Amino acid sequence: MFIALIIWSFATYLHNGFAKITPKSAAKYGEKVWEMKVEDAALRLGLIGNMLLAFLFFPVSRASPVLPFFGLTSESCIKYHIWLGHLVLTFFTAHGIFYLIYWAATNQTSETMKWDKVSISNVAGEIAWVCGLILWIATIPRIRRKFFELFFYTHYLYILFMVFFVFHVGISFAFIMLPGFYIFMVDRFLRFLQSRTQVHLLSARVLPCETIELNFSKTQELSYTPTSVMFINIPSISKLQWHPFTITSSSKLEPEKISVIIKSEGTWSQKLYKMLSTPSTIDHIGVSVEGPYGPPSTNYLRHDSLVMVSGGSGITPFISIIRDLIYLSNTFKYKTPKIVLICAFKNTSSLSMLDLILPNCGTPFEISNLDLQIEAYITRDKEFKSNTQINLQTIFFKPNPNDTPIYPILGPNNWLWLGAIISSSFIIFLILIGIITRYFIFPKDHNTGAIFSYPLKAFLNMLVMCVSIAIVASVAVLWNKKLSTKKSNNQVQHLEGLPSSPTVSPSSIVYNNGGIDVELESLPSQLLAQATNVHYGERPDLRKMLFEIKGSSVGVLASGPKKMRQEVAAICSS
Repeated sequence: MFIALIIWSFATYLHNGFAKITPKSAAKYGEKVWEMKVEDAALRLGLIGNMLLAFLFFPVSRASPVLPFFGLTSESCIKYHIWLGHLVLTFFTAHGIFYLIYWAATNQTSETMKWDKVSISNVAGEIAWVCGLILWIATIPRIRRKFFELFFYTHYLYILFMVFFVFHVGISFAFIMLPGFYIFMVDRFLRFLQSRTQVHLLSARVLPCETIELNFSKTQELSYTPTSVMFINIPSISKLQWHPFTITSSSKLEPEKISVIIKSEGTWSQKLYKMLSTPSTIDHIGVSVEGPYGPPSTNYLRHDSLVMVSGGSGITPFISIIRDLIYLSNTFKYKTPKIVLICAFKNTSSLSMLDLILPNCGTPFEISNLDLQIEAYITRDKEFKSNTQINLQTIFFKPNPNDTPIYPILGPNNWLWLGAIISSSFIIFLILIGIITRYFIFPKDHNTGAIFSYPLKAFLNMLVMCVSIAIVASVAVLWNKKLSTKKSNNQVQHLEGLPSSPTVSPSSIVYNNGGIDVELESLPSQLLAQATNVHYGERPDLRKMLFEIKGSSVGVLASGPKKMRQEVAAICSS
């Protein structure tokens, strides 16, 4: 439907525009018919690009009030942002090329250096175009995978792109894309405020498969749903890089802790793993976070059986689901779905990731009420290697007085606060820009006979907009921070009872058919071991296993490599 809208809009623009171009009208301006059509097509391409730009920022507003209305999250909408980005820059590039052709054909190359104070500023458009092209080139899959940091940093060019785009077209025409970009600016400033605070990192569990689980302190009022993600920044590794990681904890089972799993795959995560796995005296790591972000609700409880298929680190979202079901089965004696976890790993050492299914918390729990079956496949090892380390190590960190537990930046009623910030800041923007227009812009336009500078008007609008958002959002965040300070202080005092220096403690598990002889620490570990079957030197026959699952309602979730997810989707649709 969206592609149809683009085609219909562009075709209608061209049809109506070309209908007015005749040999007579072209001769009036001393131009040829094809030259006027090229100019008209260039203009229409820019109009379509602006229409696409109006939708570009909706998918990447992580706390957007619009996406949940359609049952979407920003993570699931990234693909739409990518598609829209390609379309926006395709149309804007064609828009620029067509104008260059027109100016060259009509001997108006001087137009490329035009910065008109009362009309279109071509230089501003060219600067925006160059910024967009650099950003666009860095998104090429091969470049993005090989030079991720280049891709990451060049994305900040969107700021210059948007500023010079507004200078190019003028503030009035730029208002077409205001709704989506305004919500994005509110969301971005709230994320900025949250990221200014360093959070309390309680501990880290280091796995031999080059994987880390980080455990943070949080307030009890912070709740989230399974499969949520959180963005993490560690200034000692990189001050600018933020990376999203799946949350593995349950806000219900672990009310004062939130955990994420990080697989050592890129440069950033490799540095973190090396920092924690190397014997050292590190007793504190500064960490900032954004989020968590996730779906407003989950629907997996409606199934009789729940099949979760994962490959490698794709198991992480399923850990949060299992922990949530552990809570329901323990607290409410809720009849949970039968869980079949099919996980594939490359090496035996990756079996240690199954140990993370059990939360590392002081709250007593049991999994005997959970109908859990785990089928683990080790694809590269033909048999269990006795010299393979599968035990994980836990490192505790000292509490820092300046660190705070992670708390909901807008409080438990965040949707109400977000709505209040968006509406009240926009009202303040309208009032302030109305005052500036009445007492500064209007007198010059109507009393002196001059036309107020378009770029200056655009700058004033952008400045007032940013100031309005900053004031209202800051007040809301400070108010909610004040309300949560007492709870945070009490919680930090409670956490000071944890070990004050790095401590290493083993945790292990036994797997059926694995021939692993290690000590079990608790009954949940024994039950988890009994529910686990390990298969060496083979891959799971997903078609056979999925069709063997019985039940009136079977839910299937897949997480991992794209090829595996497509295979699961094909089986389910057959």
